[in-house]
Amino acid sequence: MQTIAITPRWQIHLPVAFRKKLGIDRPGLVEVSLTKKTIIIKPKASPLLRLAGKYRGKTPVSQIDVDKIRESIDYSAL
Repeated sequence: MQTIAITPRWQIHLPVAFRKKLGIDRPGLVEVSLTKKTIIIKPKASPLLRLAGKYRGKTPVSQIDVDKIRESIDYSAL
């Protein structure tokens, strides 16, 4: 158990020891729930990080020359 402060903006600081136990190594999302008078904080996987490696090994449908990228953009829907 450890005592921490709540700022005037209702923010709290999770101590390093708590972050290590939770496996939180960088800022991101957490799930927060309330049971009677207890706050429960659980790490939540980032939706963006779930895509990591999804396209590894896939070949692009077509190669686009970066110098001519404007010619490849379809502006008709704008």
